Amino acid sequence: MLEQKKALLLQLARDQGISAFGIADLASIRENLEPPVREKTGKLRFGISLGFRLSDAILEDLENGPTLLYKHHYKAVNYRLDQVALLLGHRLQQEGYSALPIPSSQVIDWERQKGYLSHRLVARQAGLGWIGRSNLLVNPEHGGRLRLVTILTDMPLPPDLPLDRTCSSCRACMGLCPAGAITERGYELSLCLAKLREFSSWRGIGVLICGMCVKACPLGQPHRTG
Repeated sequence: MLEQKKALLLQLARDQGISAFGIADLASIRENLEPPVREKTGKLRFGISLGFRLSDAILEDLENGPTLLYKHHYKAVNYRLDQVALLLGHRLQQEGYSALPIPSSQVIDWERQKGYLSHRLVARQAGLGWIGRSNLLVNPEHGGRLRLVTILTDMPLPPDLPLDRTCSSCRACMGLCPAGAITERGYELSLCLAKLREFSSWRGIGVLICGMCVKACPLGQPHRTG
């Protein structure tokens, strides 16, 4: 029965344009969640992770940082993810379960640039990919080109298993990062944030976005035929 409910949620998400869907058992990552959400996971133990693929055409136009088209697309995809999360959350409530959609891009800690939870951490636990050199979730099919949202629920859906993969020898994002924040030592948040703040001062941008490491990942690059 629960497998059928999971399949129905998956189909509902696919019908709304969602590219990646997975279920995370949050018990093992509970201590890594922010306090406002950590308390909720005592009851809402499962996380539905949803990913929407960004536009290849818009990403391909990025050269040294974000464009106005990328800014609009980024905001539109976040809004779309939130709407799908509301839709699935409503379906869960109709089934008699609790559901808490977590906004796809809402900052509650500006110093550390953190939201209510790490959608990437939940997505990794849900088997959608691994955390790459760039600190993005890297999906086997879409690379870093997924924007993510999470729904917490007490519906005991069959969880997916994390992938046992890494970026291995790939260093494509290191060469394209305009901040030099992706190094052999790891990802350096302070360098990334400094560059994002610089980009936000560009005319018309006004938000902390970049997109270069998203573009760089070879796993997500489109493969043309014919």
